[in-house]
Amino acid sequence: MPAGSFDGQYVWHPAADDHRLARACIDVKAGRVLSAGDVLQESRGDYDLRAHRSLVLASEAADSDLAERWLGEDPGPESTLLWARVAMVRALRAADAGDPRTGLLADIAETACDRAARMLPDDPTPWVARLALAPIRRPLDPAPRGLLTAPPGPWRLLTRTLGLDPWNREAHHRFLAFFFGRNGGTASARWDVVTFLSHRAPASSPLRLLPFVALAEEHDPRSLLGYRAWHRPQWVTVADGSYSDWFPSVAGYRFTPVLDLSYLAHALHLAGRPRQAGEVLKAMGPYAARMPWSVFGPPGEQLTRARRSCGLPVPASH
Repeated sequence: MPAGSFDGQYVWHPAADDHRLARACIDVKAGRVLSAGDVLQESRGDYDLRAHRSLVLASEAADSDLAERWLGEDPGPESTLLWARVAMVRALRAADAGDPRTGLLADIAETACDRAARMLPDDPTPWVARLALAPIRRPLDPAPRGLLTAPPGPWRLLTRTLGLDPWNREAHHRFLAFFFGRNGGTASARWDVVTFLSHRAPASSPLRLLPFVALAEEHDPRSLLGYRAWHRPQWVTVADGSYSDWFPSVAGYRFTPVLDLSYLAHALHLAGRPRQAGEVLKAMGPYAARMPWSVFGPPGEQLTRARRSCGLPVPASH
């Protein structure tokens, strides 16, 4: 189904309109790796796409031994990368669950990432995976000059990753996550990092949306007026800027960037920009992401409320 159309039901799968990735996910669930290898090989050089595809595939493969079997049968760049991403996903899931094996799983993931980095030295994706492990390892490198609070963190890993791909989307998101409260970060450090990262990015980059990621992360659902944070003039300006400078470029994307569009639509909706929010929601078509809608309640209900306020069709059940 093309993005921009809407048949009355939301599609929540992270592959969205990347139909080759969606088919590869089905194959991975069935224990087949050929199509996974194809979609990963096709993404070489398009590092945001490679990061996204490898993460989605790894999330599907993490509960099986498919990655290990593929690596044993065909130890190439794609199988090595998938193993690294699977090992990363397992370590992060263990950390979230308080699993005592977290340290061991992080060791395995770092070894897998190092192997993948040696296989394709120009690929930043293994380094992105290493950044994802930073909340477990807690590296505290000194911050560069220019940050008010100079928060220590995984700065060396970020520098290594951005040296290969300066505006890598997932790298920036993983680095910011290190400073989330649930990972031991403070609000002052988090907003210092948000300002540093988002202001460095080009005006046409989705990285300008990082403040909305932080707003969603620190939102307190118990606060009846918490949504007013999105009304602040500086965030309305950011939403307007991303709508003007980034959103027009989405039409040229190979696949719809559903998560970034969700953050933008959500911000415009809360900022009282129904026309602009409606345009972004229409560009998403039926494809949906649970964040940031879920910070205010069931994501389907929140998305439906936003669509209805913009005069767009909604699922019949809502």
